[in-house]
Amino acid sequence: MRVIFLGPPGSGKGTQAKRLVASHGIPQISTGDLLREAVRDDTPLGREANGYMTAGNLVPDRLVIALLLERIRRPDCGGGFILDGFPRTLAQAEALEEALKEKAQPVEVVVNLEIDTGEVVERLIGRRVCPNGHGEWHIRFNPPKEANRCDRCGDPLIQREDDQEESIRTRMEAYSRDTKPLIDYYRNQGLLHTIDALGNLDQVTGKIERIFS
Repeated sequence: MRVIFLGPPGSGKGTQAKRLVASHGIPQISTGDLLREAVRDDTPLGREANGYMTAGNLVPDRLVIALLLERIRRPDCGGGFILDGFPRTLAQAEALEEALKEKAQPVEVVVNLEIDTGEVVERLIGRRVCPNGHGEWHIRFNPPKEANRCDRCGDPLIQREDDQEESIRTRMEAYSRDTKPLIDYYRNQGLLHTIDALGNLDQVTGKIERIFS
């Protein structure tokens, strides 16, 4: 099962992808994680990518796709994979499709999590994260045991700069401009399944699992 998750910031695609990892035993692949791993391990692709990142430039699509192809050659991807956060643009989708065709590993399902901007703002503006990487909470939907403190280490939780309302709305505008064209692209290929992302985690997971059953 080779899956792409689409959806705006705050739609829950990362959380739902992790649930699929647990239930289906296929890895979740995040391009951000791949870039950080390649830079940390000082691989040839990592060194090239780091040059762009250090200069404050976007990493070219060809490099990101090369990292993806390198990752899906690992044994744990034999039964499939979940792409989370890539592709983000039509150009990336077309380049990815060509690369996967060459490997005879085409995408089989695209899950599009749909949610309106007002709900996204409510979800993200209340998100709090541990500064030590121990997880995230929500002041309304998933509050920590002790107000504003990490359940694991006890340090004060923080609000990310990009979880401020102005930043959230800017990100949503970018999503509409750059990523929404992918919805038509994958719909025309018969791969798209749109899911209403409202509801609790289990309800949304149930909707996704029905696609695979």
